[in-house]
Amino acid sequence: MLLKVNPNRMELLRIKKRLVVAKRGYKLLKDKRDALIQVFVRLAKENNTVREELEEKLLKCYAIFSNASSLISKLTLEEALMFPKAKSVTEVSFKNIMSVNVPQYKFKCEGKYYSYSLVDTTAELDSALKKYHEILTLMLKLAELDKTITLLANEIEKTRRRVNALEYVLIPDLEETIKFITMKLDEMARSTNSAIMRIKEIIRA
Repeated sequence: MLLKVNPNRMELLRIKKRLVVAKRGYKLLKDKRDALIQVFVRLAKENNTVREELEEKLLKCYAIFSNASSLISKLTLEEALMFPKAKSVTEVSFKNIMSVNVPQYKFKCEGKYYSYSLVDTTAELDSALKKYHEILTLMLKLAELDKTITLLANEIEKTRRRVNALEYVLIPDLEETIKFITMKLDEMARSTNSAIMRIKEIIRA
């Protein structure tokens, strides 16, 4: 689609400069999109690996905890887990990936994760709580990957739309307008030359 411009040399130079900038921006955005896709694919594979590992460990934890629950009474179990001494803190920082700020989670635990008497409970309960404590870091890692993938997917979509707008709308419009102005200027130049030649013929006559 032609842009609404006056067909003169100043506009032609201005639009040519816009075309150069648009093509440069297109290349940069295309490179960014491709790089983001590479990172996205790598993190998606890592996400699947971590998820499978977490699911496997959770199933083992459930089995151990279920076994521990069957060996002691419900009241004893509730009393054992009622007053934990451990204090958990999650630190959040951010990392820049191709102009996208993605979160990074770090898990810290202070104190013991069990605070019950070892006389009334079983070794299975100790093992279950230990396993649950160990997978907290893995759960945070999975949450970090999920959030990062979501943010990258949004950025890829935004970049893709910009690339398509440049490739299929702006750059063709600029090229078409440049062609139109060039044709108009050539036409005006031919008309001017014809007029000059007629004037010369009149002067000679």
